[in-house]
Amino acid sequence: MDMTRTAADYEAPAINKITYRDLKDALAEGYRDYSENRTDVLFLCLIYPLLMYIAVRLAFGYGVLPLIYPVFTGAALLGPIVAVGLYHVSWRREQGLETHWRDAFRVFQHHSIGSIGLMTLILLGLFLAWLTAAITIYEFTLGKGAVWYLSPAEFMDEVLTTPQGWTLIIVGNLVGFLFAVLTLCVSVVSFPMLVDKDVGPVAALLTSIRAVLANPAPIAVWGLIVAVLLFLGSLPFFLGLAVVIPVLGHATWHLYRKLVRSN
Repeated sequence: MDMTRTAADYEAPAINKITYRDLKDALAEGYRDYSENRTDVLFLCLIYPLLMYIAVRLAFGYGVLPLIYPVFTGAALLGPIVAVGLYHVSWRREQGLETHWRDAFRVFQHHSIGSIGLMTLILLGLFLAWLTAAITIYEFTLGKGAVWYLSPAEFMDEVLTTPQGWTLIIVGNLVGFLFAVLTLCVSVVSFPMLVDKDVGPVAALLTSIRAVLANPAPIAVWGLIVAVLLFLGSLPFFLGLAVVIPVLGHATWHLYRKLVRSN
């Protein structure tokens, strides 16, 4: 792929206005994609909850308790990266091609893999920026140093029963919300668009932002749906994510089809 391409090299696709019914339809279509090959997709997506469980266990074992919440919530920022393979599976089904869980890994042979890689770096950068912000908020509210060595009970007491702890909760969630909004804006269309077309990361990112600006209320509701389903999917022990992630991944592909008009 020619990495020198920019958004100016392409005719900007038209953006459709969507309704809340379109969100429901996208979820239904995503579930159909998932259920058609449930066992294989389930096997693929068990990798994600397993890694999350390991991450939490490590956090408890190595005295980085304050990072558990930001790591867990920030992992949602990486969701579009995890879902890229699922977009490819949905694309193959859309084309009437036979699908298997191994097809998700064919995205690494995709013509847009360079652009997908650049978008991945952007989301990884946002994830690291969120962790840095979370650590900074922890240290400014609860104090430097000591918070990292509290027991789980002491830490929860500090967070839930002190003014500094409530400041941490409010400020931390507000900052996390801003990171989530930014991630939604740059990724809701860009990743599936790069699976669909070789347009380059700049064009894909700008199209994603245009789609959000044209549909602020439905996209906001979509972000809320994603957040709620990811939360529910994390119970218990993140195992529900093995169902939630493939359904949301396939649904996001169908949402992209509803948002971006094919040229």
